[in-house]
Amino acid sequence: MFKRIAIATSLVFGTMMIATFVSTPQSAAEQYFDYATRTWVDYDPAKRMRYRKPPPRKYNRRSVSISTNQPVGTIIIDTDKKFLYYVTGTNRATRYGVGVGREGFGWNGSVNIRRKEKWPTWTPPPEMRRRERAKGVILPASMKGGVDNPLGARAMYLFRGNSDTMYRIHGTNQPWTIGLNMSSGCIRMMNKDVEHLYSKARIGTKVVVIGPGRNSSRIYTQGFGFNPLATLFDG
Repeated sequence: MFKRIAIATSLVFGTMMIATFVSTPQSAAEQYFDYATRTWVDYDPAKRMRYRKPPPRKYNRRSVSISTNQPVGTIIIDTDKKFLYYVTGTNRATRYGVGVGREGFGWNGSVNIRRKEKWPTWTPPPEMRRRERAKGVILPASMKGGVDNPLGARAMYLFRGNSDTMYRIHGTNQPWTIGLNMSSGCIRMMNKDVEHLYSKARIGTKVVVIGPGRNSSRIYTQGFGFNPLATLFDG
């Protein structure tokens, strides 16, 4: 009897010790990517809450007047103004605030969405990993989708013809970066906005990127007014 109790106690106690041993390193290893310092930092709830503060209100999603020759369903990204437009009709578009490439990582041109993913896995390209390693920053080979993933809730993959540009329109777990030049060329959106756009944009959607210093009036001009009801109930 005592022998059975001793064995059972030993098994339970041993299981608890193993569970503690496994969970502690996992908890201690929980990190997220800090765009301000471009490093992986330990989980800090207070710091994360500070980073989750919203961007300025001008970057909130809204329906706007727009003049463009681009057809309905086209995405126009103005990297200087930090706005993405989804053309919804004649002289109408849904406008979103975005974060864009930092100095030296801006780009220009016409591409298409060829792939879409919900809660995508982040796989930094080899060039990015080499570049960051030279700065002393070690990026992971890949990171599964989730709330701490730099790609956020959704990703739309941009191709030029059959070639992957390695640029994405994606969400972010740090909405304060919207309106800033922070990325390596990808277009980032607030998670609620990228989910909204994801539901509208289809595979094959044309994306026109107006790069730094380019004349945006050749692609579109925006009116000054907007419909407040459309802003509240758009999609």
